[in-house]
Amino acid sequence: MFLYSLVATMGLNGPGTTLLSLLLSVLFIMWFFKPKQPWKGRLPPGPSALPILGNLFQVDRRAPQKSLIKLGEQYGPVFTIWFGSRPAVVLCGQDVVSEALIERGHDFSGRYLLPVFRKLTNDYGIAFSNGERWKQLRKFTLSTFRNFGMGRKSIEERILEEAQFLVTAIQNKKDTPLSPNFLLRCAASNIICSIVFGDRFEYEDKRFLTLIELFAENLKILSGPWLQLYNNFPTIVDFLPGPHKKLFQNAKDLMNFIKQVIQSHKESLQKDFPRDFIDCFLIKMEEEEHKHDSEFVHMNLLWTIMNLFLAGTETTSTTLQWAIQILAKYPQVQEKIHGEIDEVVGSCRRPTVEDRAKMPYTDAVIHEVQRYIDLAPMSLPHAVTRDVEFSGYLIPKGTYVVPLLSSVLKGTSQWETPEEFNPNHFLDENGDFKKSESFMPFSAGKRICPGESLARMELFLFLTTLLQNFVFKPVIDRKEIDISAVISGFSAVPNDYEFYVISR
Repeated sequence: MFLYSLVATMGLNGPGTTLLSLLLSVLFIMWFFKPKQPWKGRLPPGPSALPILGNLFQVDRRAPQKSLIKLGEQYGPVFTIWFGSRPAVVLCGQDVVSEALIERGHDFSGRYLLPVFRKLTNDYGIAFSNGERWKQLRKFTLSTFRNFGMGRKSIEERILEEAQFLVTAIQNKKDTPLSPNFLLRCAASNIICSIVFGDRFEYEDKRFLTLIELFAENLKILSGPWLQLYNNFPTIVDFLPGPHKKLFQNAKDLMNFIKQVIQSHKESLQKDFPRDFIDCFLIKMEEEEHKHDSEFVHMNLLWTIMNLFLAGTETTSTTLQWAIQILAKYPQVQEKIHGEIDEVVGSCRRPTVEDRAKMPYTDAVIHEVQRYIDLAPMSLPHAVTRDVEFSGYLIPKGTYVVPLLSSVLKGTSQWETPEEFNPNHFLDENGDFKKSESFMPFSAGKRICPGESLARMELFLFLTTLLQNFVFKPVIDRKEIDISAVISGFSAVPNDYEFYVISR
């Protein structure tokens, strides 16, 4: 009865609750009679944990980073929390996060595979691999993005072209209130499509719409509380109905789509004229087909494409979605950006990346949006690559590490008003843009997002192009716009609002 009540308090009432309580009871019995083995190392202190359940009920399932920050205030900047029977070392605050990810980047550069990612990827792809596989895939991806030039057009040209498609799509719908989320997702996804597939899709293309919907749904599932439960008790939850079933099915459908595209590329491949990322990878596969330890294999191609799409579509489009909400809530900020665009760009040409240096306020607003929304509050899971002495503790090789990016982006000692949206965080007394070492929305160190430069370019060019053409006004009273996250897990998910879009 105790376990049933605990499960019910997690919002998991339904047909699986009784079965889950029963299975947990069995696990408790197994744990009680299992010989206990001492944990290797000297892990930092932390809150007392329940058998099997760990600290599950001390962490807010809708915003776990907030619970971890509070625990950091009690136990210090380095502490241990238990996710089920798995310990995780949490790094809280700029000093320890920077020391771990930057100063000791190699020691903390491992990727801890949570059960959901282990089942999905099996250690393939750039985002969830380790060792030589990760090094080779990262090097190849970065060099391809940088040197390939993405075919006949530069990346900047592709973004500017897509931005015009986005403007046209909005103009076609602006007679009625509009939620821009879908169109923003299409635009961001098309940048990845053009790089990876060599072409963009029309926004009405049914295959493209399916692709967009699958990625969006999976991101919501990954950010939800059910996936926290899955990662704590994968063996149990695998037997139960729930969103994880949809997650895995969506992943299979996405893989089938990507397989078809890869097969089409194989049939039309010209080695001397690579068209996109897939062509480059296929050529590399052929070059290394006789190497028994080559990392350029079919599964790594599939999952690297999946990783690029999830990171390149959802993060950029969600940030833009949040930016429009914030600008609609604070019209004085939107007006100031309009003024800067009029002064630097005007209305007769498109914005370019070079304009950013002359638009400090716009640049500051984009940075502040990224800081404020705290899109990936706990980063992707890290792991130490060897036994590590850190802050007086011994962290065993392979231990799960949580670099709490939220504690840096919202740190009270780094920011004047950490919980408020304030572009002045990135402006000096002269109104010039100023950098901050506490700005790390893309993480930091060796595992920093490989698409950081692309994302920064997209955010600036998409947002300035939109604001060059439109004013966004909320349908509801702007004071009622809630710019806090609906839920934060793998990613922070915003509310959904409609806007009146007025041509300038």
